[in-house]
Amino acid sequence: MSSIQDNYTTEELRFLDLMAQKFPTISDAATEIVNLEAIMNLPKGTEHFLTDLHGEFKAFQHVLKNASGVIRQKVEEIFGHTLREAEKRELCTLIYYPEEKLELVKRQEKDINDWYHITMNQLVEVCRNVSTKYTRSKVKKALPEDFAYVIQELLHESGSRDMVNKQDYFNAILQSIISVGAADEFIAAISHVIQRLTIDRLHIIGDIFDRGPGPHIILDTLLKYHNFDIQWGNHDILWMGAAAGNSASIANVLRISARYANLDVLENGYGINLLPLARFAMETYGEDPCKKLYPRMLQSNRLDERDARLTAQMHKAIAVIQFKLEGQLIEKHPEYEMEKRRLLHRMDFERGEIELDGKRYKLNDVNFPTVDPANPYELSADEQEVMQQLRMSFRNSEKLQKHIRLLYNKGSLYLVLNSNLMYHASIPMTAQGGFKPVKICGKVLSGRDLLDKVDRLAREAYFGEKDTETHDQALDYMWYLWCGTDSPLFDKDKMATFENYFIDDKEAGKEHKGFYYHHMEDPQACAMILSSFGLEPSASHIISGHIPVKSGKGESPIKAGGRLLMIDGGFSKAYQAQTGIAGYTLIYNSHGLQLVQHQPFESRRKAIEEGRDIISTKFVVETLLSRITVRDTTCGKELQRQVDELKRLLVAYRSGVIKERK
Repeated sequence: MSSIQDNYTTEELRFLDLMAQKFPTISDAATEIVNLEAIMNLPKGTEHFLTDLHGEFKAFQHVLKNASGVIRQKVEEIFGHTLREAEKRELCTLIYYPEEKLELVKRQEKDINDWYHITMNQLVEVCRNVSTKYTRSKVKKALPEDFAYVIQELLHESGSRDMVNKQDYFNAILQSIISVGAADEFIAAISHVIQRLTIDRLHIIGDIFDRGPGPHIILDTLLKYHNFDIQWGNHDILWMGAAAGNSASIANVLRISARYANLDVLENGYGINLLPLARFAMETYGEDPCKKLYPRMLQSNRLDERDARLTAQMHKAIAVIQFKLEGQLIEKHPEYEMEKRRLLHRMDFERGEIELDGKRYKLNDVNFPTVDPANPYELSADEQEVMQQLRMSFRNSEKLQKHIRLLYNKGSLYLVLNSNLMYHASIPMTAQGGFKPVKICGKVLSGRDLLDKVDRLAREAYFGEKDTETHDQALDYMWYLWCGTDSPLFDKDKMATFENYFIDDKEAGKEHKGFYYHHMEDPQACAMILSSFGLEPSASHIISGHIPVKSGKGESPIKAGGRLLMIDGGFSKAYQAQTGIAGYTLIYNSHGLQLVQHQPFESRRKAIEEGRDIISTKFVVETLLSRITVRDTTCGKELQRQVDELKRLLVAYRSGVIKERK
């Protein structure tokens, strides 16, 4: 007769032996199975989706604090008929901004101890409500060290059936907190716990950078956030390329920062030395009014006339450098098939015209003192020196490199999680609706294979061994990902920066989207995409951003019968005139999907002093007949795999194949 061990391969025995080191007895393995099974029966945690933040840190921080209205919804569920509207609003504001709101309350309340007692009772009730879908272990990890034991006791007692018998104990804890002068600290602590437990995971679907005044503040906020991921957008990949040392990407970052009067982000946020560029711009374009390149100024970035003119001169200086550097890259990489985007040699300085696609256009500016008609893409000596200093400054910015490493560590080109496929922009497609074959690094790839390759190239550009052929190729490709026709992050026929700057004829500056955007309303095309990523089309969604949805003109973010959700609704103030709103966010909880449409965030001061929350409207995208449990999630599938392995270990223990360790 063969032994029981004959039923196991050598690899299986080795794996079971490794598991036995962690679970050395039958009791240990059985207990872990019970724990995992219990976790899988808990309701799924709430996911929060945001996209196209574009540096709008104030609105971002508020939406993070109020969880796109989820906290207000919880307060309504708990106190709907027991508190007045003003009281519920005050409680929500306290949860969002506890430290600032407490200062106001203490100036206004006559009996502060009574207020403390009532408010702490309310906060404990809200905290208990948002903690019920988590294990006690997970809740414990979310608690601040100073109040961990006290909050655990209050949460446990407030939800116990014998609360009547322990009411004195409960009240005594609260009274002790007040009497020792720790009420403010406790209220702040439990408010932050509520914020943390309300959202289990945050998804940022691209474009943290550019346009708005605080992308660095957003990233500083994310550094402290408990659980999040990022899908890179085209503006993120541009900054990633710049931080890796790609000169064309650096020039683009500077140009966009100048265009939106956000040079402070570079100078004060990241310590980038802009003096060499400013000096060069004043010397080269000092007599040039640069009227066409005056920065686009929003309320948050007003400049006086002198600073606006200098910014315009820097804008023009770096734009010309950018066009030269891009022309060099296009010539170096004919496989990019972007020869038509080399425009400087097509200018006729005598006539003040340029020829594009067989048509001549009048230029609104012919003052290009550094462009040599005989060699238009060569940087002048001064331009070379400026770029050398800028490149060094980008590479040596400690804070920028820290933020870019965060983008790599927490980010990817796409993510498949909990029946959702997340990517920022698109997947290149053909006119017929199939995946477009794209030549990349000598190979022809499409669909998911293309995105996987792009993800690896982006990492090679930053982490790869410097001055090698593969690294240089990847670094150059980072610029292509920003503006290349077949880039899944861009997917247009061209980026018409030159035309929009220097040609008044609007026809020249038109950009045409790729075929993906023709098919995104087609349920069959979306089903094909979802299937290619291993998802069941009828029960899954594509979630993306990139193209602002013009809600004011009747456009809907819900595409293809609900299979695709495009949630860029104008978080960036620069887009709000087009979209008519101030962005969409998405909430996915155990009951289904909710799309949240936001009006502009007024100010932090009004939010604190007047309880002015962002006015939001919720739309139910999908309601489920039964609640989603952890078992139904991506994490649940992993937990089930662990349970199956542990059961295999139990069989091995009981059959004597593996011996207990103690």
